Amino acid sequence: TCRVSIHLRVTTPQVTKRIKQMFKTAIATLAAAAAVAAPSAALAGPYVNVETNAGWTGSDYTGAATDFHVGYEGTAGAAAWYVQGGATLVSPDGGESDTVPSGKAGLGFPVTDALGAYGEVSFVGSGDDDIDRGYGAKLGLKYSF
Repeated sequence: TCRVSIHLRVTTPQVTKRIKQMFKTAIATLAAAAAVAAPSAALAGPYVNVETNAGWTGSDYTGAATDFHVGYEGTAGAAAWYVQGGATLVSPDGGESDTVPSGKAGLGFPVTDALGAYGEVSFVGSGDDDIDRGYGAKLGLKYSF
């Protein structure tokens, strides 16, 4: 038989910090859900979106960001739109994880029967008053065969 000893060393501050992060995420998600749920009868489609984006440089893993968002989507004429927000758990490789506010909104519409255009704007908070939040934008065309 083979015996392997596994020693797990976890300090009380590490556990306390992780629990605080989980509570921050839960509170931010519940607050966003409450904001969406209140007017949801008049909205086209409330939803929950959990998404992880991980990154590598070559074969070097750099970290991940996991969004815990609530949002709603609808249409205006031929255009489709959405808006969502909540918290993002930022987990850099080898660094400390942090929970920060985040959100995104997008719009898509048909240009022709086969060609559609879309755009999205987004933000991710820094969790630090001395660091500006990050912003993003994307535009694209999608051709369907």
